[in-house]
Amino acid sequence: MTPDGLFFTKQHEWIRVEGKMATEGITDHAQAALGDITFVELPARGKQLTQGGEAAQIESCKAAASIYAAVSGAVAEVNRALEDDPAAINSDPYRAGWLFKIDIENPEELGALLTAKQYDQFIEEA
Repeated sequence: MTPDGLFFTKQHEWIRVEGKMATEGITDHAQAALGDITFVELPARGKQLTQGGEAAQIESCKAAASIYAAVSGAVAEVNRALEDDPAAINSDPYRAGWLFKIDIENPEELGALLTAKQYDQFIEEA
C-alpha cells in the first residue's frame, strides 16, 4: 500500500509537504518498474523548477528515466547520500531514498496531485 499523507503525480513521483517545503522522491511502484537503480543526477541547489518540468534523472539496470517536479519552486536541498548509494531509492523510496526538497512557490498546485488512495487506484487501472 502507498503511504498516506503524501501527494503523488501520474509520473510516479511523491511529495511530503511540511509547511512551505516539499520533499520529493519516486514511488515504490516506479522503483520496482525501474529495477536496480545505479545512478541519480540531482538538480542543483537553488534551481528553479516548474510543476511538471524535468527535475532529475535516474538510471537503472533497465532504463534511464526523467523525474518531474511535483510542484513549482526553488530546490532547497538535495539528498547527496544518493550519489554514493543510489540503491537507497530501491530499498527505502519514501524515506532514505528521497531526491530533493523544494520551497513550494504556489500551494494551489497541490490540488493537481493525487492522494494515496487516488494513486493506488491509478496504478491498479494502468
